[in-house]
Amino acid sequence: MALPGFVALIMPIVLFDMYWGHELWDGFAPAWPGGAYAFAGTVGALVPVVFFAWVAPLTRMNWKRSKRRSLAWVAASLPGLGACYLAAGVIATTARPKRRRDWDADCYSQGGPCWVHVHYPWFWAVGLVATLVAAALLIILLVRLSRRATPTPPSTSEPAAGPTPRSPTGIAGRRPPA
Repeated sequence: MALPGFVALIMPIVLFDMYWGHELWDGFAPAWPGGAYAFAGTVGALVPVVFFAWVAPLTRMNWKRSKRRSLAWVAASLPGLGACYLAAGVIATTARPKRRRDWDADCYSQGGPCWVHVHYPWFWAVGLVATLVAAALLIILLVRLSRRATPTPPSTSEPAAGPTPRSPTGIAGRRPPA
């Protein structure tokens, strides 16, 4: 059961690499406004955003309260999951083989992972920095939104209320100090 599940999860990334990886870094990334480094920065900035789009609906689930509503939140998270697979596929297309002896002509072919590393040696750093900056900005935004959503406690610096008609002495059933 675990092996078919793993294959089902990893297969979209492998297929993305096989069918669209070379075209992505050979033609699409250099044509991106700003070039391949800007494309790497865009993909890096999208990583925390698509992860949030996947996880945020899942935090709203409450199986004990309503199973139908929880299933609706699971369904709402599926586009985020698809976007996560797409971002992971774009990143996976740049993975070079671990052993140098496995770097065949396909690795160095136009748009191949070794070719990308040779022509854009710092694209991984641009993507990593963009991921970290986007994650920090997303966290700051979420903290500010959560502060705005929580009500502020009443102020205790106001003077005590005066006597009420039911409590003419103002002690309201309390005993005076001895």
